[in-house]
Formats: sequence, structure tokens, C-alpha cells
Amino acid sequence: MTIKTARIAFFLCGFAAFLNLYSTQGILRELAEAFHVSAEHAGQGVSMTTLAVAIIAPFVGTLVAGFDRRKVISCAAMAVALPALWSAHAASFSSFLAARFAAGVLVPFIFAISIAYIGETFTYGSATEISALFVAGTTLGGFAGRFLTNVFTSIFGWRHALDIVAWLCLATGLVIYACLPTSGTTRPEADAVGASRLRHMTHGPLLATCLIGMCVLASQVATFTFVGLRLAGAPFRFDTVQIGAIYAVFLVAIVVTPIAGRIAAKRGPRDVALAAAGLAIVGASLTMSNNMIAILIGLALSSTAVFVEQASANAFISLKTPGARSTAVGIYLSFYYFGGSLGSILPVPAWHHWGWAGCVAFVAGAQAIVGMLVLVGWRTGSYLGTGNPGSC
Repeated sequence: MTIKTARIAFFLCGFAAFLNLYSTQGILRELAEAFHVSAEHAGQGVSMTTLAVAIIAPFVGTLVAGFDRRKVISCAAMAVALPALWSAHAASFSSFLAARFAAGVLVPFIFAISIAYIGETFTYGSATEISALFVAGTTLGGFAGRFLTNVFTSIFGWRHALDIVAWLCLATGLVIYACLPTSGTTRPEADAVGASRLRHMTHGPLLATCLIGMCVLASQVATFTFVGLRLAGAPFRFDTVQIGAIYAVFLVAIVVTPIAGRIAAKRGPRDVALAAAGLAIVGASLTMSNNMIAILIGLALSSTAVFVEQASANAFISLKTPGARSTAVGIYLSFYYFGGSLGSILPVPAWHHWGWAGCVAFVAGAQAIVGMLVLVGWRTGSYLGTGNPGSC
């Protein structure tokens, strides 16, 4: 595998992981009307998906032991099309939530296995850079899923919009299968969940990393679940297409995250993650303005910071556990996506009492915790020299 091929392949893996994950986040009003629930209740379509990821992620390493990583990743990417179609044609809200949960079950088989594959294949510096490109792919996938769903909803309705997302998932999985070289099978002994290994992975720096991931996604989901509701109301009165367009701020991260990955490869992820946490708080504060330009700048800063934090955490968790990467990444993802579920639920009381200011306070608090955990948990030397040598 050449470096160039690896960059393309893992970028697409990241794209596939996020294409359907948050596709319903910008159409809460349409879902609320279709299923006769509140817009806040409709947000459970996001939390059910992330909850499923949190539940299944720790077991992915064991479940795929003995299978070729290329086939696991590509088949999971294609299989996501099925629950996407199910959600598009759900007759009730409970059926819709079940479909969203089923989609979440498949995501760890793309995400966790890709990160583990990166850690096993590349040296520390290359793995850090390619992890950043993988996260850049998740950025584009997250944007495309949200934006295209909103645009097609305005033209064809939300059900047909989700049909189109389903076909895109299938096509992406086919391209991944064509681009990603055969990697060989996972060694069962490398992913065994022994008591001593679990103790190692859930203490010290790795436990801090898991908690960091939980706070990072909680802040991201809170921001982009409730900002759509804010902009739909006075004084903005955004329509479905305009709300979908705000997710274009994610595209900034496609450029910034790989650059941050190169810096992290040289300096380590600690300094980069600390800077990102501060940037996220600044960005969240800017969204308090009623000036649309200031809001967009704030959203761009905060979302970019989150993707940089995620890239740093991916590199850390993969390289810190060379003997059990799939299991370690799975445990991290469980915390990460459990945080995503909390991000659409915990801010609801603050939203009802203080509106957008309550959501900003939640986001700033989560990012402050991230900064403290990075400062204490990622001490100098705790993340270097832990990856297996590899070549590409």
C-alpha cells in the first residue's frame, strides 16, 4: 500500500462512517411534523444512533477477529444503506428510532476497525497523519449527510432524501472495497479482552482519553442539534435548505485537521488538543451574537476544534495500545458516542430555561473539562513510542 493510496482509502472510510450518522440532525421540524412529536423529541433520532454505537463498539474487536479488515469495513459501509432505507419509510416514530439504532450498530465496524488498521500498519508519524485524514473524511461525511438530506428534503421531502443517502452509503462502500487493499485477518489473541488488559485500558491516560472523547462529541452534538432550532426561530427564520447550509462550516476542518495531524506527529497530540479546547470555547462564545457572520465564524471554530481533538484522541488511543487496538478503540468509541447521546439530551432543560445561552454554557463546560483532562492525563511522554513499527 502506498501512502497516497492509504490517504484516499482511509479518507473514504471516515466519510462512510459519518455519512448517515447525523443525516437527520437538520430536519427535526419535518420529523416532528411527520411523527407528531416535539422537535426536541425528534432529536432522539441522533441520540439513538450514537447510543447504538456506544453499546456495540467495545465488542467489535472480538466480533471481527479472524476476518479481513477490508471486507469488514466495506461490507459495514454498504450495509448501513439498509437501516437508512428503513428509516426513510418508517410508519411510526418508534420504527424510525429502531432504524436509527440499527444504523448505529454498524458504524463501529467502519470506525473502530479503520483506526485499528491504521495503528497496526503505519509508524507513529504516518499513523498520526493518516488518522487526521480519516477524521477529515468523517468531517466531509458529516457535512454531506446533513447538507444533502436538507437540500433533498426541500425538493423531494425527507423520506426520499433519506433514500438518496442510503444509495450514497451503498456506493461509498463499493468504492472503499475497490480502494482499500486486503489487510489480512485480525489475530484473535491480539484483540482478546483479558482482565489485565482491560485494567490497563481503563486507567490513567487511556481513561482520560475516553472521557475526553465523551465530552468532545457531547459538545459537538449539542451545538449542531440546537443551533438549527435557534436559527429556525426569530430573528433568523431559516428554512430547511438554509439550516443545511450552515453545516458547510465543517468543510474548514477538512483543511485544518490534516495540518493539525502533521503538527501532532511532531509535537505530540497534547499541545494540539489543548489549543483546540481553547478554540472551541472561543467559537462557542461567538455564537452568542445575533450577527450571522459571527455565528458562522464561531461554528466554524468550534466544529474544527472538535475534529482536531478527535484526530488527536484517535492517534493517542491507537498508538497507546499496540496489542489490543480494536478493543481499545472500541472502548473509546463507546465513551465517545455515549457522549453524543448525552449531547442531544442533557442540554434540553438549559434550552428550555435559557435558550441558546444555556446550550453555549453546556458546550463551554464540556470543553473546559476536555482541557483539564488533556492537561492532566496526557503528560509528556505518555503517548510517544508506543506504536508498532510499520511500513506503507
